[in-house]
Amino acid sequence: MSTMTIATRKFFVASTFMWILPFAILYGFQRDWFPGFSNMSPSTQTLLSGFLAVISVNVMLAFYIYMAMKEPTDRHEPDPTFVVKDKAS
Repeated sequence: MSTMTIATRKFFVASTFMWILPFAILYGFQRDWFPGFSNMSPSTQTLLSGFLAVISVNVMLAFYIYMAMKEPTDRHEPDPTFVVKDKAS
């Protein structure tokens, strides 16, 4: 599998989770999926679920950045003719 295919797959997986996780958290709080949070006031429950949804997106974004930084960089060599033309100009 090519490097571009792997990078594209990582991007789509991370993007999918960045959409699914916040909605799952918000929906889970609305449907009382998380035990112990049903006795909160509705406004507190909304604030907490929104805060956790935003945190989940940031965690996924940090994970994606970490995975991108682990990509090997030694394979990306510029074209020698481009470098020569760039130095000449």
